[in-house]
Amino acid sequence: MAKYDALRDELRCRGQPRITMSFAEIDQLVPGGLPNSAYTYQAWWANERETRHVQSLAWLEAGYRVDRYDLAARTVTFRHSR
Repeated sequence: MAKYDALRDELRCRGQPRITMSFAEIDQLVPGGLPNSAYTYQAWWANERETRHVQSLAWLEAGYRVDRYDLAARTVTFRHSR
């Protein structure tokens, strides 16, 4: 099981057009929690398929893209990419 599989599965399970999650919610899904870079760097939330950032593959494989994120509020909104 890859580190971000539970996030991918949660997004698939919810199946809504838009899903807003707190970083704390995602932190609970990810073994070992989110890295500090998720709380600090905008680039961590980029929708990159060809990258070393395996976290983006989780939401992209679930059919979502990061629509917006708020590092101060610690929330992210995923939008279904259909």
